[in-house]
Amino acid sequence: MTESQVHHLDEGYLVDFLTDKPIKDTPKEQVRQRIVRVLFHEYQFAPEDMQLDFAVKVQTEQGRRTKRVDIAIFAPGSDHIEDNLRRVVVCNKEPKRGKNVVKLRTYDQMRSEMSDLQDLLGAEDCPERSWGLWTDNVDFFFVEKETTRWGADFHERADWPIADGAVGSGQVVSAQQLRRAEPEMLKITFRRCHNYVHGNEGMPKDAAFWQFLYLLFAKMYDERAARTGSPRRFYTSMSEPYSDAGRTAIRKRITDLFEDVKKRYAASGLFKPSDEITLSDRALAFIVSELAPYNLGLTDIDAKGLAYQELVGTNLRGDRGQYFTPRGAVKLMIDILDPREDETVLDPTCGTGGFLHATLTHLHHKMQDEDGTRGLPDSPEQAERYRDRLRRYADEHLFGADFDPFLVRATSMNIMTLADTPGNVFHMDSLAFPKGHLSGLAEAAKRIPLAKDGRSGAVDVLLTNPPFGADIPISDESVLGDFREGVAKTWSRDKGTGDLVVSPNWPNSMAPEQLFVQRAIEWIKPGGRLGIVLPNGILSNPGPADEGIRRFILQECWVLASVELPVETFIVEAGVNILTTLLFLKRKTFDEKAAERLNGPVSYPVFMAVAEKVGVDRRGNDLHKRSANGELIAEEYEETEYLTIGGERRARVVKRTRPVIDNDLPMIAKKYWEFREKYPTPGYDPHEGTGVGE
Repeated sequence: MTESQVHHLDEGYLVDFLTDKPIKDTPKEQVRQRIVRVLFHEYQFAPEDMQLDFAVKVQTEQGRRTKRVDIAIFAPGSDHIEDNLRRVVVCNKEPKRGKNVVKLRTYDQMRSEMSDLQDLLGAEDCPERSWGLWTDNVDFFFVEKETTRWGADFHERADWPIADGAVGSGQVVSAQQLRRAEPEMLKITFRRCHNYVHGNEGMPKDAAFWQFLYLLFAKMYDERAARTGSPRRFYTSMSEPYSDAGRTAIRKRITDLFEDVKKRYAASGLFKPSDEITLSDRALAFIVSELAPYNLGLTDIDAKGLAYQELVGTNLRGDRGQYFTPRGAVKLMIDILDPREDETVLDPTCGTGGFLHATLTHLHHKMQDEDGTRGLPDSPEQAERYRDRLRRYADEHLFGADFDPFLVRATSMNIMTLADTPGNVFHMDSLAFPKGHLSGLAEAAKRIPLAKDGRSGAVDVLLTNPPFGADIPISDESVLGDFREGVAKTWSRDKGTGDLVVSPNWPNSMAPEQLFVQRAIEWIKPGGRLGIVLPNGILSNPGPADEGIRRFILQECWVLASVELPVETFIVEAGVNILTTLLFLKRKTFDEKAAERLNGPVSYPVFMAVAEKVGVDRRGNDLHKRSANGELIAEEYEETEYLTIGGERRARVVKRTRPVIDNDLPMIAKKYWEFREKYPTPGYDPHEGTGVGE
């Protein structure tokens, strides 16, 4: 961002997407600006064909009067006059949620709002003004006006066509009408589907979550089948969700489709023969109508991953010290470790799969860099090519493990949404590995063996956020025994010299994060890289126990970087008030350790940083950068959308302004690589064959 691109924004204002000018920030305006972005990115309406607060004359019982359309959409390239008005959007502020699910309303419960929308659409005197939308970012109601010789009829619809599109036969949504999802809207859609089941079907949150995932998988399977020429089954017509016969037809198609899904993935363990779609016809029709218009294959994997992570994180949080890693911290760890397409990546405590998802996203961006298209939507050809590469990578090089079988399944499905394969996610106890009894152990022992001897191993890059806490101690000797040569010792200080010494008494229990330090190091190859989230105490407490852990780390690894995070990092996304540090290590080779024992420790520079801001405050509100006098700082940026006109793919670019998020983590990643240009990574480089070899 250059100095000429920096602007100031008055307090209480946001930037209008259509005009790129400040507009008063209100709850309703936030909804309206989000919908305008969706209309551009998903429905492909040009910004110049939309207008806010357009005045129209309407006929009411009290006579003709003027009302304003929150978002007016005009015929492409036409003047903004009533004769050219084609669609109208009415927005309302988003209802307060609190901690409760907001129950979605029905069309019949919205009679007053629908009456206002019908007034704006007009009667038979303006037949081309035929589509309307009412939304408060929770409820979305589409209305089509049908003009006949006897007047105007208004019909509830599941969606409306994209710009310049046609509804078609009304029976099948054509492949050309499928749209790429705008990230924020996809999160809203996922949340709406889940909340509809939870709030309207009386299901617990976790049961509602799995029902939604079954249908999400059916949708993705249907898209893949359609790419090979099979007829689509995951669709609704505009009217099917609103009649008994239509909902029955939807159920028949989806039930048959889900049976095919279960057969296709029977060997993966993702689905059991007993898995069933138990939703009512009405709920099933609702979810299918919400998901059907999207082309998830063309939707950016960032958007899919974030929408999935948000939903899974709120439904499958564990009670064994599992604090799911905030996205900003995950991205920083990926940016610093920079996994490559020929490197094996493991997260042995994968939770909902945040690190694995971020690895796939990172590689996707590298592929875009090769084509010079970073930041642009993928073309259908690119999407297919990238998907094939990511599928191969996930099958051959991407691994995860977790003790919780529900998280294992959820992570496999997460990978599936991004790479068309469930990858390799093992149900096992990573601290007990290679011992144990859980179902994933045998396969994991073959694919990702430990490298205890310092000369072998399968993992190039390991990223993990292990369970924390002395309240979940590991006391099983069958587990602790494997760590006695490493960290599972009792340390004390010599009363005479003050030196750290090992006590003859073994500890009866240890906190899991202490053991995970050793286990993570054992998993990576010599020259391999490790990123781990640790409570600050391990790295800063003066006691002999934590100093013993630090001594083990320095003995086994080169320290690449240490980044301390503020409490806001975990308060917002994990609900935990804890100070943490991201520690980055590189495993020493056998010969490097031998040389240090003979010649003494090697001095080398270590990158260290303290993040003070992570983009949000303690309540989760966006934190924006301000000038010295307190003014909001804004930046210019570009957004690109592709549309197909007459078989030709054309780019549409809009330049816009937005407030700058106050987040130190991206700058820390940049500074790390500037540091590495000056100070090369210490130790042996397995890619270059440099450094001290084995």
